[in-house]
Amino acid sequence: MRLLEYIREPRRLSLGWRVGLANAAVFAIVFILFVVTPVTVHAPPRPGEVLVLAVGLGAMLVANLLLLRRALSPLRELADQMERIDLRDPARQLSGGETYGPALTAFVETFNAMVDRLAEERRAGARAALTAQERERLRIGRALHDEAGQTLTAIALEVERAASEGPPAQREQMAALAAQLHASLDEIRRISRDLRPEALDDLGLINALIALTSRADRQSGVRIERRFSAQLPPLPTELELVIYRVAQEALTNVLRHAQASRCLIALERNDGEVELRVSDDGVGVPSPPVNAETIGIEGMRERALLGNGTLDIESHPGQGTTVTLRLPVETAL
Repeated sequence: MRLLEYIREPRRLSLGWRVGLANAAVFAIVFILFVVTPVTVHAPPRPGEVLVLAVGLGAMLVANLLLLRRALSPLRELADQMERIDLRDPARQLSGGETYGPALTAFVETFNAMVDRLAEERRAGARAALTAQERERLRIGRALHDEAGQTLTAIALEVERAASEGPPAQREQMAALAAQLHASLDEIRRISRDLRPEALDDLGLINALIALTSRADRQSGVRIERRFSAQLPPLPTELELVIYRVAQEALTNVLRHAQASRCLIALERNDGEVELRVSDDGVGVPSPPVNAETIGIEGMRERALLGNGTLDIESHPGQGTTVTLRLPVETAL
């Protein structure tokens, strides 16, 4: 019965058996040819006999090469799949090992287990790095707000008082200096918010995204539309931060590089996943992307990896760009 199964599905044979059978087939053909062909070889061989033997040897080598190529084809198929493996997308693994026999099946299973381990180690490394990064952002943001901000506020008040009480000739100059200090204070507050959004900690993800898009709408000529679902599941704090940072980076790219007039940011639940989508009608991502865009894209991919999710970027010249982040809702970091 097993012989009939192997005849019907020769791929189920192990790689060693397939190579052995390929060579055996060549030797069997050569043996049959020697038996049925009236060939005589003298000692020393004549030129015609040498030519016949050379042609036979060449035919045997070609046949052996073709049969071995066919027998080893599973290795080429697996090698092609291995080249497409990306640790940022661990769901993409080797497949089809069960059709190649027990030896290659064991190889495929071992390789996939190794990819899973490497992906988990990469995820753990990204989690540690991004956690440290967020802590440092929080520390710097607080230092800017509490120390530099308060110092500049005190200086601005003193300058305003000097402008109102000082000599008339200096009042205009002091008022301009006070205005510059207030502008610097506004910039420090903006940087502090970008480093660690207070709305995310105090009001939640949706309100933080509304605040982010409202500021971007006021500061740019891009019309930003929001589409936030009311049916979002409860999300861990770390996962909310992943979504917020990806939205922030994608929106920053739209404002700086896309030359867009309209942008849509949507957050919805879709087939057991939370899906964030940021799309614009701009010029699209150049190919290859410039360095700043490459760094931003890699940062978004690392954050998607942190949430066991995927990041897709679809862009066509002159037709805009769509960044889509998908995260499983059951993820708990």
